[in-house]
Amino acid sequence: MKAEPHIQLALLDVQAHDLEIDRVRHRRSTLPEAARVTELETSLRKLTDRITAANVEVGDLEVEQRKADADVDLVRQRAAKDQQLLDAGTVNDAKQLTNLQHELESLARRQNELEDVELEIMERLEDATRNRDSLVAEQADLQAELAIAVEARDEALATLAAQEQVAMADRDASAAGVAADLLAMYDRLRADNGGIGAAQLHRGRCEGCRIELTPVDIGRIREAAPDEVLRCEECRRILVRTAESGL
Repeated sequence: MKAEPHIQLALLDVQAHDLEIDRVRHRRSTLPEAARVTELETSLRKLTDRITAANVEVGDLEVEQRKADADVDLVRQRAAKDQQLLDAGTVNDAKQLTNLQHELESLARRQNELEDVELEIMERLEDATRNRDSLVAEQADLQAELAIAVEARDEALATLAAQEQVAMADRDASAAGVAADLLAMYDRLRADNGGIGAAQLHRGRCEGCRIELTPVDIGRIREAAPDEVLRCEECRRILVRTAESGL
């Protein structure tokens, strides 16, 4: 394949712009700001699940408390009714009076037991509510932090998009004068060789594979016509001669 020396040099410019595009895209795929957003979103989802569980716990305890309150009220009403009967003096039968007094004593014990249960539920509800409220406050802080992180990520992505756009425009300008067959070879080699399809011959070394050329290879290159497209014998990349080639 033949290409004028200035065209081969233009291919090095294309390579430099492609490397810049690769760098920008790699930066985008490994963006710390994006990783931070993902981390915060994961934390927020886990926290939301904890809040849901906390709300369920609070709701269940509220149901328990209403039931306990109702149980206590029922016993109190029954005791008050019995006490009214006792105070009214309408019960004259000694056995009935004894039964009524025993019932009042039994109701008093039952009321104490139910009030203990009621108090224990109230304490559990207070703890559960406090825990839920703490999680909700933590969620608000996390949402604020996430908003800041999203803004930082979006700014970084916008900067990278602008850099990529400039690099692609520069790449297109450099590639405009390169023959289609040479550019196709370069693209194929670049895809097969870690993003580098053309490399400079610098002081007797291929800058693609970083291997020093043998004296025989150097001699072959010296004898080659200036417009001949050369390939590195080691990595098979396009080898471009420059004033720094050491020939």
